[in-house]
Amino acid sequence: MSSTSALENVCKKGLFGDYKDKNDNEIIKISEVKNLLIVQIVQYKNSTLSINDIEIDGLRLSNEISKVECNNNTRVLWNGPKNWLLVSTKKDLLKNIQVSLDNKDFAVTDLSHSKAIIELSGKNSKEILKKGCPFNFNELNKNNSFNSVFHGITITIDMVDDNPNIIRLFGLRSFGESLYHSITDASLEFGYKVV
Repeated sequence: MSSTSALENVCKKGLFGDYKDKNDNEIIKISEVKNLLIVQIVQYKNSTLSINDIEIDGLRLSNEISKVECNNNTRVLWNGPKNWLLVSTKKDLLKNIQVSLDNKDFAVTDLSHSKAIIELSGKNSKEILKKGCPFNFNELNKNNSFNSVFHGITITIDMVDDNPNIIRLFGLRSFGESLYHSITDASLEFGYKVV
């Protein structure tokens, strides 16, 4: 059985909205990110294990609010107290996580096929999100993440880079199409390109 991405038949490549007479760097780029390992890691409340001794793909589990630890392949997003979301291009990393994190102290859940991931890039990416999310995006910096809503859809937002702005939105697969249409609708005034 082969897996089908959440937006397989939804993302239509091309230019849309008010893109005429604009430079390529002024147009928002929208894409679906596929084939990532997404793992939720939760440390049980009764666990006394220190997370300072734990490393996954060379990264530590941070206790700092909204902090993202990252390297070229893997990002570990702080998702709440004792709760992290690991996103990686290394699909075999799940086995290492399950071996290194004892199930007496941690719940490890593979969410790879339950999420739709939309990536926005361009200088107006934050402006698009301001249209449907109650967060102060002026405070969002590179390697920060947080949970919120966009037009009533629960999402996790990950600021991958800030030059240019690259922002990933993680939503439940079942809301992926609605999230995609909300994002593209909010992007019309800037002009956008689906890549």
